[in-house]
Amino acid sequence: MPTKPRKPRRKAAAASSRGLAPADMRGEAPVEIAKLAASVEADGGAVLGTYRDPLAGKWLLLTALPLPLVAPTPYQRDLSETHAKRLTDVVDKVGVFLDPIIATREGDKTYWTPNGNHRRAALEKLGAKSVTALLVPDREIAFRILALNTEKSHNLKEKSLEVIRMERALAEDSDRKESELTLEFEEPVLLTLGICYEQNGRFSGGAYRPALKRTEAFLDEKLPKALAIREKRGAALAALDAKVGEIVAALKARGLTSPYLRPFVVARINPIRFAKEVSMTPEELIAKMQQSAAKFDVAKVREDQIAAVGSFGGGEEE
Repeated sequence: MPTKPRKPRRKAAAASSRGLAPADMRGEAPVEIAKLAASVEADGGAVLGTYRDPLAGKWLLLTALPLPLVAPTPYQRDLSETHAKRLTDVVDKVGVFLDPIIATREGDKTYWTPNGNHRRAALEKLGAKSVTALLVPDREIAFRILALNTEKSHNLKEKSLEVIRMERALAEDSDRKESELTLEFEEPVLLTLGICYEQNGRFSGGAYRPALKRTEAFLDEKLPKALAIREKRGAALAALDAKVGEIVAALKARGLTSPYLRPFVVARINPIRFAKEVSMTPEELIAKMQQSAAKFDVAKVREDQIAAVGSFGGGEEE
């Protein structure tokens, strides 16, 4: 697979050249928005206002929702207890909740938040009855978690688990192709790594990501078939990681101790490490790495070589 060409830089838009003027953001909402507002009221919530967003002009509702009715989407990362506690303490000290969550209505008295779970949890810990929420009529927004969620930076494991959970959910009732969901899934390599993280929460995805992302692409296959390909690819990668684990254990037995042992081994068996252009598939890459791992000579490794990996960062964020 050839390397992807660099995307041209987006030109800055001229000042005040897009979207709506302030006065155009208000007006009489269409029938479907009025129906959604009535549903919110029937659920025990309150509609505080309706307006059109300033860029695309889509209708949105500013609401107050009963807190017990709001839950995180089932695809997103797990709640960080540390972050939630810190946010709870800050909101309590400030004494006012200023940042509404984003939510979608999924059914009677059922709301999901793709962006705002830590804020929701903070209010829950503080015993709040309600949460202010920007209610988005488009339910597909719930699948755009990675693009929306800037509340707390995702690490590689969180991103990977989120996208593979989304692909599994969408594969059950959608005939879309994986290549049509680039915004939702962000990077194709995350889907493969997500398979491995599901099986092993301590999987070192950061060690493999640099090589894999040079060969990965979103699959032009419908989601069920794409998921089957990802499963097979993830299994091959997990098998490779097991072999790498054996090499790491052998290096430790020699007295070589470093947090960069695994990235060092993966870099050594990476056949495209110094290649300017890449034309192989992920399956071919993993197979070649497995062959190199089988021939890896632990006795030839020097401590200074491992130290050099650490000086360059030794892999990516986990």
